[in-house]
Amino acid sequence: MHDSTATISGRVAEASERASEFMSMPQDDEETEDGTLWVFGFGSLMWRPGFSYTQMQAAALDGYRRDMCFLSIHYRGTPQVPGLVCGLVKADQPRVVCKGRAFCVHKSDEAKVVAYLDKRELITDIYHPTRVHIRLTDGRYVNARTYLSDTSHDQFVGNWPDENKAAAIAAGVGSEGSSLEYLENIVHHLKGLDITDVYMEKLLTKARLCKSGKALQEHKY
Repeated sequence: MHDSTATISGRVAEASERASEFMSMPQDDEETEDGTLWVFGFGSLMWRPGFSYTQMQAAALDGYRRDMCFLSIHYRGTPQVPGLVCGLVKADQPRVVCKGRAFCVHKSDEAKVVAYLDKRELITDIYHPTRVHIRLTDGRYVNARTYLSDTSHDQFVGNWPDENKAAAIAAGVGSEGSSLEYLENIVHHLKGLDITDVYMEKLLTKARLCKSGKALQEHKY
């Protein structure tokens, strides 16, 4: 599971190439009539965008949901004891909606913002830059750029049972902290934005139970 420097460099190069191909595609369907680009954020992008935008609205993406679906072997875990991090996946149940935030980027900032987002989101090559159709709070439907989970990636574990995910979240600790702290931070910020994500909250509860159970078991010995 451990990635060599050459492997990581290769993945970054492949991600950059794929991003360049994406940028060479016609971008008109991402833009509104006044020449602006929309970006849909479902995770830390919502509370830490890191780029300039002209407006921000609450937004909804039908048919997708958040999931703790990628093994983290550096930032939130190790190759020996991996943690999990979040991704955006297609929902396997009807009428599922992922609530997030949409950012409107002016045409003059588009290239700079896309370059920044690709560098931020594609560094580990676990996401695909994708266009999605989102609903804004003002009633409009717009196409937006977002980053979907690469379900073919060898670190994708979205098909794991929740019990296995909870155990990995409870155990993983990496260079940026624990996987449990990572999930707690997501749920905390979602609540601060008045977003209820029942699945992520349930997974957090299970992970905390795993953590407390492990601590109790260790205490016995």
